[in-house]
Amino acid sequence: MVRTVGLFGLGLIGMALAQRFLAAGHDVLGFDVDGTRKALLEQKGGTATDPTSIWQADIVLSAVFSTEQLADIIADAPDGTGKVLVSMSTCDPDQMADLERAAQTRSICLVEAPISGTSLQVQNGTALLLLAGVSEGLDLFEEIADAISPNRERVGEIGDGNRTKLAINCVLGLNRAAVAEGLVFAEALGLDPETFLQTALRSAARSDVMAAKGSMMVARDFKPLGRIVQSQKDFNLIREMAARNGHGQLPMVSRYLDLMENAVGAGEGDLDNSAVLLAVERVAKS
Repeated sequence: MVRTVGLFGLGLIGMALAQRFLAAGHDVLGFDVDGTRKALLEQKGGTATDPTSIWQADIVLSAVFSTEQLADIIADAPDGTGKVLVSMSTCDPDQMADLERAAQTRSICLVEAPISGTSLQVQNGTALLLLAGVSEGLDLFEEIADAISPNRERVGEIGDGNRTKLAINCVLGLNRAAVAEGLVFAEALGLDPETFLQTALRSAARSDVMAAKGSMMVARDFKPLGRIVQSQKDFNLIREMAARNGHGQLPMVSRYLDLMENAVGAGEGDLDNSAVLLAVERVAKS
């Protein structure tokens, strides 16, 4: 069944979602504060519109940057929409229950489906969706979710989607840093980076992160699939969540945030998160 999908946020993930829905034959209404992103949506075959008109869609998705932006979407929504709003981005898990209640006052059913995967994985239909919230809302979303990915897992009540996402991101980010440091160390030993990477990919050290990001690091091709600033935002939230839950210090998370601060300070915030390699190099030489 063809549906009209409303989409708030047309960044890397949002545009990848739009392309998946359009390719599946659905109509897409999209909004972004960046006019160039709205123009790109039009080029892809979607319809750029204003925030109020998004709610005319059959189902509405949010792919915005922050929890605060999701809260603004709910606060600014017309009363009595009766729609399902699916939050696809990484948000503060502890705020999701309050946002769910705020959505209910406007007859909106808020559920979660944060994405574990890069924008390229979304484009390829291989990302994992972490579903959480009331069954009625998730059931409606799953009627169209195959257009995004067949890989989905219902992980609990509202907030649990983002709790799961943050724990996964913790592992992913630290894995990226480990790959970067291994490459920097290998090169310091005089090894050819490409030969080392191919050898490591055949070893017990192999990981999906190494396979996905290692070649980008070796080639120093940091075209963004997931930006440094997004990784920094997520790891700040990871640190905050750990502190709220009795872990005042996660040592490797703190070190990773130091690397993110180094990268952002060097003007690399909009590069792919594999550019952590550059920060590791600077720290290693300091």
